[in-house]
Amino acid sequence: MLDYEAEAARYDETRGGVPRARAAAEAVLRLVPPGARTLLDLACGTGLVTERLTRPGLAVYGADAAQAMLRTAAGRLPGRVVRADARRLPLPDGAVDAVSAVWLLHLVPFAADVVAEAARVLRPGGVFVTTVDKDAAHDVGSDIDAVLRPHRAPDAGSDRVGLVTAYAAAHGLTPAPGTGFTGHGQGSTPRGTAEKLRRGHYASWFHGTPVTVETLARALAALPDQDRPRADPAYRLACYVKGAARG
Repeated sequence: MLDYEAEAARYDETRGGVPRARAAAEAVLRLVPPGARTLLDLACGTGLVTERLTRPGLAVYGADAAQAMLRTAAGRLPGRVVRADARRLPLPDGAVDAVSAVWLLHLVPFAADVVAEAARVLRPGGVFVTTVDKDAAHDVGSDIDAVLRPHRAPDAGSDRVGLVTAYAAAHGLTPAPGTGFTGHGQGSTPRGTAEKLRRGHYASWFHGTPVTVETLARALAALPDQDRPRADPAYRLACYVKGAARG
């Protein structure tokens, strides 16, 4: 997993910046019920997405475990961010109307715990909105994907929708219609993908496979147009609704 304390200074510029953040925020808001009054954005990072989760009557807060990320987020959302582990939120049961987790579950080996904690802090009727199947979103059928795809572990991705739905069901969260959005500025280049491989960005994809990073990097270096971005990924947002408490 990446060191997000170290990544904070360059995170936004290397992740699509404002266009991607705006698309993500607009998609999340499409899934948040009109009557929602409070939303907690888990792993809010620098707050680039979080500060765009705005509409009349909705109070938005952010939580992240990385102090360096929160320093930037605090400038964008003064008084509305907290340092917290997504598995142990400093909130009572049933405290918020919506919880979002954009680009979080694929990063952690404890996705089930994050979903459980989101369910705990949601009020009955509240929604949990999360990105799912991030690995699949980045496979756009390009020549880069043709190099990487044969070596991806079939069970890679702790945010696979089937897993997330099972975790949600265990805590009273029922699937609802989701949506999607474009990852503007995230189209891969062969050179950039090789550099990311060397920095450990895709470690979970190849877990348990015999291929080495340098083998893949050499194959990527042989592709044409080393700095031409391929198609942007199309991300998927799943939505789960918390049922009423049983008496």
